[in-house]
Amino acid sequence: MTEKPRAFRSGELARAVGISTDALRHYERLGVLPTAPRTASGYRMYPPDSLERVKTVRHALQLGFTLPELAEILRIRDRGGAPCRRVLGMLQEKLDALHERIAELQQTQKYMEAMVSEWRSRIAQSRSGEKAFLLHSLSAAPVPATAIREPLRRKKRK
Repeated sequence: MTEKPRAFRSGELARAVGISTDALRHYERLGVLPTAPRTASGYRMYPPDSLERVKTVRHALQLGFTLPELAEILRIRDRGGAPCRRVLGMLQEKLDALHERIAELQQTQKYMEAMVSEWRSRIAQSRSGEKAFLLHSLSAAPVPATAIREPLRRKKRK
């Protein structure tokens, strides 16, 4: 006789996938995870397939999907729909945006390399302790072809 897979408590599921129990509750609130039934004592008990679902969500997040997008996709799937073409289209859009962002970053890199070269020259021409007005020189510098959008910071999530 085969053993029936058991449900997970919040802490067990969270540890198994490497996230917090708060993240699990957040997933549940957004509809990424179905509402977990509770025990008589109030503990959430996630079904065995929740482990695979959360792993899938974590991987999809790394590809650039948002939690609201995933909630919509998973709702369609849970109702018996096949959102596969939509998912492919969304990923293609994310890939296209990534290519665009990489091109912007490469232009920004070239701009920064030119600025470093110019600033090295300014420093070399100034005496020790003398101001070289590096940041001040930015106001007179040509603006890069693409706007620098603080490329080293992630956007805040709403």
